[in-house]
Amino acid sequence: GFYWAYSRIAQAYRARHVVERVLRAFLIACSVVAILTTVGIVLSLIFESLRFFQQVPFYKFLFGTHWSPQSAFTGAGAEAGAVNQDIFGMVPLFAGTLLITFIAMLVAAPIGLMAAIYLSDYASKSVRAVAKPVLEILAGIPTVVYGFFAALTVAPYFRGIGESLGLNVASESALAAGVVMGIMIIPFVSSLSDDVINAVPQSLRDGSAGLGATKSETIRKVVLPAALPGIVSAMLLAVSRAIGETMIVVMAAGLAANLTANPLEAVTTVTVQIVTLLVGDQEFDSAKTLAAFALGLVLFCITLSLNIVALRVVQKYREQYD
Repeated sequence: GFYWAYSRIAQAYRARHVVERVLRAFLIACSVVAILTTVGIVLSLIFESLRFFQQVPFYKFLFGTHWSPQSAFTGAGAEAGAVNQDIFGMVPLFAGTLLITFIAMLVAAPIGLMAAIYLSDYASKSVRAVAKPVLEILAGIPTVVYGFFAALTVAPYFRGIGESLGLNVASESALAAGVVMGIMIIPFVSSLSDDVINAVPQSLRDGSAGLGATKSETIRKVVLPAALPGIVSAMLLAVSRAIGETMIVVMAAGLAANLTANPLEAVTTVTVQIVTLLVGDQEFDSAKTLAAFALGLVLFCITLSLNIVALRVVQKYREQYD
């Protein structure tokens, strides 16, 4: 290749234009690979989900309230290979997912937002240089470590408090998983919110101070309203991150598909059940295994919708404060 390139060198040869064309083709190829990979993932989910819906009606899967795919081929009709369609209801899974996500956001949203406000408007440069990297260390901790922390420390702590108050707290509860997941998401919310708050023009702060407002009044009435679209987008992206979490829920919330709103009971989520259904040697012709793809498709649609809403919010309101 070097010899061929050297032999092409000539006074009339426009090497710069050729190099630009080659680099552009390379970049286009990289973009096409990313696009085709995304399309392949989506199509694999769709095709396998359609195979599942041929065995289990879509409405029973979407609105069913009983989830027990392990018993898909037990009972009457098992010898004939019939599928019990009434045990593939995904409502308990999404109820558990939303419950844990709600608890996680109750922890992450206020703490992350307050941390971002402190780092952007109150902390000195020396404090910010230390506090921000230390806070973001939480984002680098593996989720399995958070799972150990939730199962060995947080869950027994909540159970002990519940017993002292006369409450029946399960050893694996949505509360423990949600709190630890919220701790994991704090740097995510804090970092995004900090970037958004720092993007608010300093002239808005100076104008508020010139009118006699204190720093706290400036933050509440000027900075936060100006940064609100970006903060909302950060919260929605954090929700998407929480919905897709698996290891913390596996180790702290359990595998029981309970349809409940009680955070003290054991629940499970969509991602946990996908992992459970695809563990070990599986036949990709059974409804039990194909149910994982249907769950993945619905979860993909939900997270995609949240991301689209977050992007639309930012695009709609961004120019008001440029």
